[in-house]
Amino acid sequence: MFATYLIGLREGLEATLVVSILVAFLVKAQRRDRLPQVWAGVGLAVVLSVLFGWLIEYTSTSLLARSEDRELFEAITSVAAVVFVTWMIFWMRRAARTIAGELRGKLTEALAVGSLAVAGMAFLAVIREGLETALIFYSAAQGAAGDSGPLLALIGGILTAVVLGVLLYASALRINLSTFFTWTGALLILVAAGILKYGVHDFQEAAVLPGLNDLAFDITGTLDPSTWYAALLAGMFNVTPAPTVLETIAWIGYAVPVLALFLRPNRPAPAPTAATGTERGADTDTGTEAEAATTPQRA
Repeated sequence: MFATYLIGLREGLEATLVVSILVAFLVKAQRRDRLPQVWAGVGLAVVLSVLFGWLIEYTSTSLLARSEDRELFEAITSVAAVVFVTWMIFWMRRAARTIAGELRGKLTEALAVGSLAVAGMAFLAVIREGLETALIFYSAAQGAAGDSGPLLALIGGILTAVVLGVLLYASALRINLSTFFTWTGALLILVAAGILKYGVHDFQEAAVLPGLNDLAFDITGTLDPSTWYAALLAGMFNVTPAPTVLETIAWIGYAVPVLALFLRPNRPAPAPTAATGTERGADTDTGTEAEAATTPQRA
């Protein structure tokens, strides 16, 4: 359940920060009349994300009668979820310094077009997070079919993110978002490695990949699956006591290089050149995502 809580917290906080940037910009620009359009776009994005998650679950449980088809569907969604997790983590790492300025620029353009453009811009800013959350949650929760625990953990993570976002916007709470996203990103990479391992196992059960009975090792006697710590490892990172050779290769082959790339230090920024007052103001306006969320500019 920790894995789905982490997914809800990470994705929820990203979406909350995006909404905070949009709201803060409208308040500062004396355009509170456009706030209902922003909330309408956000609400539509949430509804479609929930429908997307339901559609995935319905397809798996109701439309696919044969177990082989179901295993293949789950394997494909697992691989897709890993791709989305990896892309999201590295995108946020690269774009955090400019996302606030980009959102303000897009919202300025939308304000010049009209209310539908504002709602559409808010919708597009949030829907990506929602669709990613639905897909990643489905893949991460496969091992707990029929259990409501992962869903409750996901909702708990999202609610925690909303509370943190509200407190950040109100300046009642200050956290180092760079450190937060680094730690959660590293944990999500391990979660993604477990999802990929699960996907490989599904491919093997669907007879797409060989080696279903070729175990890399068997430590069932040491790591009893019925113990709480074994259940915790399986739920968080899909670490099982008797994985196949291909599962183990997939887990290590993904987790080790991706973690190394993610945790490597950023290249130092080039020395700033002499800039005019206008250029310096533009640079300050982009800021970092953390600055936009923790110190919103208000009228």
